[in-house]
Parts: sequence; structure tokens; C-alpha cells
Amino acid sequence: MFAPALGAVLGALRYGFLAAARCAFLAAALGLCVAATLMAAGPAFAQTPGDPQTKKPARPTDKMFVEATELRYDTDKDTVSAEGNARVYYKDRVLEADRVIYNRKTGRVYAEGNAKLTEADGAVLHAERFDLTDDFRDGFIESLRAETAEKTYVSALVPRGGATVPETGSYRTYFGASRAERIEGDTTVFNNGSYTACAACKNNPDRPPLWRVRAKRIIQKNDEKMIYYEDASLEFLGIPIAYVPFFSTPDPSVKRKSGILSPHPVYSSNLGYGVGIPIFWALAPDYDLTFTPTYLSKQGFLANAEWRQRLESGEYYIRANGIAQQNRSYFPDPPYGAGDHTFRGSFESKGKVYIADQWKFGWEFTLLSDKFFLNDYHIPSQTLSSHYFSETTSSIYLTGQGDRGYFDLHGYYFQGLSTRDYQPQQPLAHPVWDYNKTFDIDPATSFGIGGQAELDFNLTSLSAPSASFQSVGTQVVDRAYGLYSICAAYVPGQTIGSCLLRGVGGEYTRATLDASWKRKFIDPIGQVWTPFAFAHLNGEWLDINATNTYTFASAAGISTYSNAAQLNFLGNKDASFFGEVIPAVGLDYRYPFFAKTSFGSMLIEPIAQIILRPNQPIGAHSLVNLDAQSLVFDDSTLFQWNKYSGYDRFETGARANYGAQFSLNFKDGGYANIVAGQSYQIAGANPYAIPDAANVGLSSGLDTRLTDYVTAFSFAPNSTLSFMAKSRFDIDTLAARRVDLVGAYNFGAWTGNVQYANYQAQPVIGYYVRRQGLSLSSRYKISDNYFAQGNITFDMSRQYYPSSMIGTSNPGPFAIAAFGIGGGYQDDCTNFSVNYSSIYQDNGNGALIRNQTVLLQLQLRTLGQAAVSQSFSNTLALDGVKY
Repeated sequence: MFAPALGAVLGALRYGFLAAARCAFLAAALGLCVAATLMAAGPAFAQTPGDPQTKKPARPTDKMFVEATELRYDTDKDTVSAEGNARVYYKDRVLEADRVIYNRKTGRVYAEGNAKLTEADGAVLHAERFDLTDDFRDGFIESLRAETAEKTYVSALVPRGGATVPETGSYRTYFGASRAERIEGDTTVFNNGSYTACAACKNNPDRPPLWRVRAKRIIQKNDEKMIYYEDASLEFLGIPIAYVPFFSTPDPSVKRKSGILSPHPVYSSNLGYGVGIPIFWALAPDYDLTFTPTYLSKQGFLANAEWRQRLESGEYYIRANGIAQQNRSYFPDPPYGAGDHTFRGSFESKGKVYIADQWKFGWEFTLLSDKFFLNDYHIPSQTLSSHYFSETTSSIYLTGQGDRGYFDLHGYYFQGLSTRDYQPQQPLAHPVWDYNKTFDIDPATSFGIGGQAELDFNLTSLSAPSASFQSVGTQVVDRAYGLYSICAAYVPGQTIGSCLLRGVGGEYTRATLDASWKRKFIDPIGQVWTPFAFAHLNGEWLDINATNTYTFASAAGISTYSNAAQLNFLGNKDASFFGEVIPAVGLDYRYPFFAKTSFGSMLIEPIAQIILRPNQPIGAHSLVNLDAQSLVFDDSTLFQWNKYSGYDRFETGARANYGAQFSLNFKDGGYANIVAGQSYQIAGANPYAIPDAANVGLSSGLDTRLTDYVTAFSFAPNSTLSFMAKSRFDIDTLAARRVDLVGAYNFGAWTGNVQYANYQAQPVIGYYVRRQGLSLSSRYKISDNYFAQGNITFDMSRQYYPSSMIGTSNPGPFAIAAFGIGGGYQDDCTNFSVNYSSIYQDNGNGALIRNQTVLLQLQLRTLGQAAVSQSFSNTLALDGVKY
């Protein structure tokens, strides 16, 4: 490639023409630049000025551009030299040096003096001397320093503008060698080489990077996209810490490459010592397989396999784990563990397919040999709903999303993973179907009605073999294991009983349609009037299983409960159909007042709302309440037409909601907002004061005709600080029944948040002591690279537990429930962190233990990552607490 172009230059120089400085800008200077840009199939013939002979131009194949202060030709050595800021441009490559020499006899190109070669992909090679073939494919390089093109990576996912967006960084990789050889344009061999992703120190380039791999030979094969290291050692700050005779890694440009991934060590008292070696196969651009055999000194081989595939309009994965345990005696016997299992494992899959522009079909499921497997073998699962309330959620779904509506069809299966979970009580949803549509009404075609209409439909069908009971007040559990709530006594209509019905044993199907209309009017003085009307249509079919009986027996005792006890809660209705229609009309009134001041703008807005519905007490329809068992009365529910959280319960009677809000927006971007209000049951039975099987509504602040006061205050004077407070105050004493405080700060290097909650005791719904907690977390950026962080959570409720649970020593208000501390280092090539955490964990026998974990994580960008953790458990720090 190089020879024809320099041959053209040579032909010109034979007639004594020299290139002037920067001949690229002096195209008229003897035609040398023209000659230097042509690539001919054969030798080129130059013309003297004024020669009338014309040359038939050869067919150009590639073009080269030479730029230098001088071009010289040595007839004795048959060489062409470009000297003085020489640059050679060829096929998107640029060779730069003080001097570039082309030897016509050998077909070699030499570059020396501040030599630099920029590849087409942006990689840059620095050397004392290049000795290359004329097409740059092969050759030798002395004292090489090479850096690859800049690449980006996702450093973190951060919330921004109501969404989670990726934050990205960039990095390069660097090679060095005393001597390097390029072979066939495909392979580069670095002798006495080094490799790192850490840039050289700007103030001291000779200082060793944070880490690097030094090897007798480093072989980079571009066709394989692999780098091989022979006789290699890993250095930190120039100090060798590990030696490996041979290993290989994918080229930094590779995102997927078959091979062995970073091994991960394993240790626990039940599993012993072990190591897992992931083997990755990139079988095709759209699918791959990872197989990870893990040897455990106490339990044998644990096998893990994961298949991933990206479809034309979706993706999915399948993951399986399995082991034949060698020593199952290390695990407790049921119900505290899976000591009776030899073969244990899990199988899970998750996927989604976009079947149309607005339609998506998907699934996620987990099948387990036993509920303890994931925790015993430290296996993460995508379907875990929480690390604190452990359960897997399996589902299959079809969803559609429009501009002003949606369709959602889901089936659910839940498997509880904590010791206290009893699987027959877990419901199967088959299915849950939601449909919502909002549309505008044209007044011209609706006799002037206009406004906005909304339809909301839900169909829920559930079944479970066993009823689920919960004690009221102090929890009553079985005598055999001390794990399961077995209460069953209940007197309908009483607000204080001994038991609640949380889940139904049998089948329950309900269909609900909510239809609503509203239209906003603004009168001449700015008052906003919004009349509305809606109707709630509900149909339920209930088929109670009253025959199943469940017994827990051990040497400690026997306890039994029966599904027949459900009939006490449901008025002895074991198979029935219930239907109801609740129409309503209402009016919403607001009168906003705006004002501008020197420091910002203000809004004061009184709000009043009245809703008229027929009086239809709870006893007139089903007492089953499965999806509306969570009820929080605060500013977010104050002006809702129905304050229940689900479809199984609905407000009746006439109610007035009223309050006001004040907003202040500062000119510098800060704001303050206050909302306060109350609700009043004007007529009819108050549905929140009538007990049902779950006593929802009682002790909620809504269960009196004139409700508690609710307030909310938020304040952010600038981007540095923010604060929010929500409270509910007793109607008679103004005592705080519910308080939530959240604060956050961002002082640049120092960020964090504070959360505090204090809820009154609600024994009629199962909370027999005050719930109180405080959580603090903070992170400090010591420098651009170093950080420290910590968090602590106080269980301030423990001081209220009876002495039978906490012993004679009261822990006080600051009993530590969880805490952690850590720190680390991060830059464009390295992430290192050390974290210590201590949390409560179910130990499998009904008590909690303090699980302490030390986790070390190290990531060397492009080379690999490793994590080592060690856990320690004890019960001494829990003050003897049992739950």
C-alpha cells in the first residue's frame, strides 16, 4: 500500500523537485502534493514543467497523503524521506514523526523521533522507532506505549426528573513494551509488556499506575478479540501481589466473549469453603450460556446454568441451580429448615415480548425444592419481592398501554420464604385483570354536558387451601413450633376480638366496575367548581372451604386450626353470591388566591368537597376483604372519593372533605407547601367504624364522625436541603397519632437523609405496641476518588415490648435494628469497596439473630472483578428478643 504512493513521490523527485513546507497548502508548488495523493497500480512517471507529453493516469486503488517540511530522495540508498513534522495519512491511519523514511528496496517504512501512529479505530501508539511494512500491517516497534480508543461505561443509575437515568464515564486501556512486533496486521506481541486501564499520572508520568499486569509476553489477537498473558504478575502501585503463569482476557472492545469468568469464593458454616468458576459461551450474537460449577467442601458440587437470549422483539433467560447434598444434617429439620432434603435446587425464568407497539407479553417465575434453598446457598433471585419480607412472586402477564388508558392481565403465584410462612395460606391469583380508560366528552354532541369520563374495571379471582388468621393484640402462635398464628375465635360485629381473618381458604372471585364523570367550571371571580358523579358496581362469588384442618405437632405440644372457623367471620355463608350498586354525586370547590412578592409567588387555596351516596352498611354485602387491608388517612387520601386502598371495600353515606393549601415558590427555585384538612361523615353509617374480618378502618382516624386532622408540610429552600413532614392529630386531644418525617441534604461532598416514623398502637388491627423508628444514612466524598458511607436504623418500638420478650433489661429508645459502615475508592480504572453490615435475620427457629457481614469488592476495569464476603451470626446483641 505504501510503495506505490511513495513511488509517485520518487518519480517526481528524480527530476529534482522538492516539497515546500506544508505542501498540503501549496498545491501549486511543482505538483508534489498531487503526486503524493495518487496510488497507482504500477510505477508513476513524472513530467517536467512544460512537457507537452501527457500521462495516462493509472487506476487509483487507495489514496495516501504525505505532509512534511521537506521530502528528500537518496539515490544511493534508494530511500525517500519525509522530514520535519512528517505526517502520512493512509486508510484512516496517521503516522507522525520527526522523520519518516521509505526504503524502496526492502519495502519498509521507518519512523523515528516522537513517533506516533493513530489507528483507524482511534487507538494511539507512541514509540521511539517504528519499523513497518509499507502497508503498516507488520513490523517492529521499539519502546512502545499504546492507548486504545476512548470507551464509555455506565457508572451508576441515578433518579432524575422522575425517572432513573444512567450516569456514564469513559476510560482507555494502555499497553507498554520494550519491543513489540506486529504480525500480519492481526497479531501484536508485546515483549516485556504491561497492560492497564489506568491513565498515567499527569504530574508524574513515570509513577506506576494504580494497577497493571506485567508479563514476559502479551499477545493481542485482533481476529480472536483476545489478549494472552504469559509469565504474568499483577502489580498494585508497582508492587507485585499475584503471579499467574498464563491467563487470557477478551479484548477491551469485546462485550461478549466465550471463556472463563472471574472465579468467586464461597464460605459458610453450613457449606464450608468453596469456589465457583463461571464458564461463558457466546454461542451467537443473540444468545449465550453460562455454566458455573461450584465445589463446596461440606456439600459437594453445586451446578448453576443460565441461558439468555435476545429476541427480535424481546428477551428472556432461564436459570437453574441444583445440588445433591453430601451432609444435609448441617441444616435444621422442618419446619425450621430443609434438613430432610438430599436433592435441592431452583428453576427460574423471566422474559418479555413486545407483540405490538403498545402491547407486551411476559412472565417471571421461580420453582424451588424448598423455601430455604435460596438463602442457604446465597443465590440471588430476580423474583424476590423484598430482602425483609422474603417471598418469590411468579407471574404471567399481558399488558397494553395507550395514551389515556391501559389493559393489564396478570396471574400470580406467591411462595413465602421465611420460617413463619405457611404455604397453604398463600393465595393463587387466576387472574387479576385491570382495564382503565379516560376520554373527553364533547359538549356539542352531549347536550352541553361535556367534561371527562373514566372507566375502571377490575376482575380478581383467588384461591387458597387454607385460611390465614392473625391474632389481635399480643400474637398467639402454635404450641408445637412457635411459628404459626393459629387463633380462630371471633364474634362478628365486635371491635375487640382475639383474631383477624387475613386470607380466605377457598375460592373468591370479584368483578368491579367504577364509572365516573367530572367537569371543571371557573366563574368570573376565579372560583373553581367541579361537579362529578360516579357509580360503583360490584359482584362477588364466594365458595368457602370449610373442611380442611391443619395440625402442628411436636414434643412441645399440639395445635390445630380449621377452615370452618372462617364461617364465624363471614356470617356462616360458605357459598354465596353478593352484588351491589353504589351511585354517588358530588361537588369539589376551590378558590385559589395568587400573590407576587419580592421574594417569590404565593398561592392560598381553600378546598371543600361534598359526596352524596346511599347509606349501605357493611352488613348488606360480603364481609370478605382481601385487597383493601391497608388504610392510611393522610393528605394524599383526604380528597379521594373512596379512601379504601382496594376494591373489596367502598365508602357509603354522605361525607364532606375540607381543607386548604398554601404554596410559596421562591425566586431562587426553592419552595414551601402546607396542606391541612379534615373529613366529616354527614349522614349514614360510617363504614370505617364498622368492624369486618380484618377490622380495616378501625383506629384509622376515619372511624369517628368528625375525623382526625391531617397535615403535610414540605420545604426545600434550595437544592441543598429538603424536608417533608406528614402528621395525623387526634380530634380531641391533638395528640400525634401518626408522624412521618423525611429530610435530605446535599452539601456537595456530603449527602444523606434522615427518616423518622411514629405510629400509635392499633391493637384492634394487630399492632399492639407503638411503632417507632429512626433511620440515618450518609455518604461523604472525601476526594474525587475516595468515599465513606454509613447507615443506622433504630428500632424504637422495642422499649414498649413486654418483659417476657425483651427480658428485665429495657433496651431504651435507641435499640439498634441494623447498621452498616463502609468506604472505598473509585476512578476510571478501579472500583474497590469494603462494607460491614449488621441486620436482624430469621434464624429458622422463630427467633431473630444478628447477621454481621463483611463484604470486599474489587473491580479492575476490563480485567475482571471479585467479591469476598464473610458472615458472622449471634443472638447476644438482641436482648433476648423473640417474635
